[in-house]
Amino acid sequence: MPSTNDGINAARTYRKLFAGKLTYFRVKKEQSDLAVGAHRLLDAEALEALLRARECIEAEIARNPDFLTSFAPLAPVPGAAEPAGGMYAAAQAAHVGPMAAVAGAVAQYVGRALLRLSKEVIVENGGDIYIASETERLVALYAGRSPLSMQVALKVPPGEWGVCTSAGRVGPSVSYGQADAAVILSKDAPLADAAATALGNALKSECDIQRALDFAMTIPGVLGAVAVMGDKLGASGQVELAPYHNDKE
Repeated sequence: MPSTNDGINAARTYRKLFAGKLTYFRVKKEQSDLAVGAHRLLDAEALEALLRARECIEAEIARNPDFLTSFAPLAPVPGAAEPAGGMYAAAQAAHVGPMAAVAGAVAQYVGRALLRLSKEVIVENGGDIYIASETERLVALYAGRSPLSMQVALKVPPGEWGVCTSAGRVGPSVSYGQADAAVILSKDAPLADAAATALGNALKSECDIQRALDFAMTIPGVLGAVAVMGDKLGASGQVELAPYHNDKE
């Protein structure tokens, strides 16, 4: 299961690499395009959860237009519903705007909605991944034109996780850095998404890798971080890497 920020590739051909015992399906609504894995086909339930998540976020934008446009944290709005509430909190922790957490927040919201119907759920949303798994999973690191792209995988232990990626050279998301991949491992997917943006912003050159990783590890809730720039890779925290082969999930 690859982690990528390649939103330009509408076909999302990397999803063909998904494998394993889960049933994978796709749900889509406007900009939201999710690949979901569960123990059975739950496309109607996933779409219903996705629509609820989008409705919440759109309502928050209508109430507070800065929620959409700010590149800095906003004061949390008391009573903000999920997933908007989690986006406020993640942005505060990572010192970025709330929308930096949107893909991870939507993935987590949909994934948790499906957990009452499936003991294991994986939701990928533009390279930002929510995982609830009873077994270890491998997440391949997609890093654009880097020679390390799809050669290395992050081992994700059993449990509930967010694995999110930001890139300055790949995909449509806003980044102030030049990373081929900035990856965060957390128990909270919105936080992982926001922190991946912050890590990516800090990566201007290969000389920044260690400093940027050290910074990422100061963000509350970040358990691991990986940075890829060209042929250089750095990792910090609870990160275990392994060679990636396409015949594995």
